[in-house]
Amino acid sequence: MKMLKKPENLRKNLQIVDLDSLVPKDHLLRKIDRVIDFNRIYNLVEHLYCKDTGRPAVDPVVLVKIVLIQHLFGIRSLRQTVKEIDMNIAYRWFLGYDLTTKVPHFATVSYAFSQRFPSEVFEEIFTWILEEIVNRGYIDAETIFTDATHIKANANRKKYTKALAKKTARVFDEQLRKEINQDREKNGKKPLKDKDDDNDENPPGNQIIVSTTDSDSGLFHKGEHKVEFAYTAHVACDKNNFVLGVEVTPGNVHDSVVFDRVYDKVVEHFPQTDTVVVDAGYKTPWICKKIIDDGRNPSMPYKQPYGKKGFFRSKDFVYDEYYNCVLCPHNQVLPYVTTTKGGYRQFKSNPAICVSCPDLIRCTQSRHHQKIVHKHIWADYIEQAEDFRHSSKGKATYSLRSETIERLFADAKEKHAMRYTYHRGLARVTNWVKLKFAAINLKKLATWVYGEKLSFSFFLVLTHKKYRGCCFV
Repeated sequence: MKMLKKPENLRKNLQIVDLDSLVPKDHLLRKIDRVIDFNRIYNLVEHLYCKDTGRPAVDPVVLVKIVLIQHLFGIRSLRQTVKEIDMNIAYRWFLGYDLTTKVPHFATVSYAFSQRFPSEVFEEIFTWILEEIVNRGYIDAETIFTDATHIKANANRKKYTKALAKKTARVFDEQLRKEINQDREKNGKKPLKDKDDDNDENPPGNQIIVSTTDSDSGLFHKGEHKVEFAYTAHVACDKNNFVLGVEVTPGNVHDSVVFDRVYDKVVEHFPQTDTVVVDAGYKTPWICKKIIDDGRNPSMPYKQPYGKKGFFRSKDFVYDEYYNCVLCPHNQVLPYVTTTKGGYRQFKSNPAICVSCPDLIRCTQSRHHQKIVHKHIWADYIEQAEDFRHSSKGKATYSLRSETIERLFADAKEKHAMRYTYHRGLARVTNWVKLKFAAINLKKLATWVYGEKLSFSFFLVLTHKKYRGCCFV
């Protein structure tokens, strides 16, 4: 039998403690504090403060650290972050506060990041942390991985209005029109004029649904039935899961539309990139052309061809480059007709021949018994991408998507609270996303540096034990 003894109430005991001794030696914030010098923050925001007038401001380093704590530990809101800091010894130690120092009000922190600090500061913070990673040699940008993920917007799904989408020019429109006219002239057709549309009226912009709560967000169809307003984070990372570039758009913008902005930014800083790994949504003629013309390899998956089940597939119609025609499965010639404004060469069959074809029902449903085949003028680039897909290098690089970019998105949503944003407006959400990925990069950097030091210390211990008693001259 053990004697029951009530513990003493030590709540009101006075003790002299060292705050540094209360924080575990292997705490994440200790690792971060060792690997990066936060004094650089002063250089980034110094011009936003007045030196001789006004009230004393909260230390900008403290403000940045508070937001980093929020993203590092996946705290949903800034208000809750301040509450956590007030009670957490490690958080206070990271800020340089003692147990009694008052933590800044969450509204003060929120105002600094929404009103005082411009978007350039957030970009500079992200770039600064990425530079630290590069300087330590942790970036492996020979292969980059690009994909997009949706973030649920802070908007009521039932509050919306309808509007016409604004038409925006694509980055390759000018080059495409130039090559279309070259192809038309080569085949004896008149070039397209600036306002020429192949005898079709320019259709008005598509009707879209716009949120009245957050008009910058876009309606995203999640699955077959669920729809929600969201933003899309377009991200590129390296083989080690370090984020190299990020762009944020409304949720209704297709992944391939933003590819150029992400790709150009990444390869500008990492020209050594050899292979670009993307999913099927990026398998377009322009993206294949852009990557291949840059001297790089596009690693893309198999893309399910469009068409009805039971019908001939597009690959069943063989293009003859020499005669500029298409051969159908029954070896009938489909001659060239025209090149459309979309960049597609058009080939049409002879209805008099097709009407007696035994496989007509598998070929076309046209009431005129005529098959029309379209082939893009940049289709050769897609075929080159297909050749690389079947190569051993293409298979090896694409198989890494599950442990790189997809793993990055999973961690960001599960561990760093990126499923949902409380912010509204594209600019504020963009800043929020960049700070989040900056925190993720910083966390990985600190973990890797600490891991190296730990491994080296373990090596020294083993070496000491192995050669104990030996004498080196």
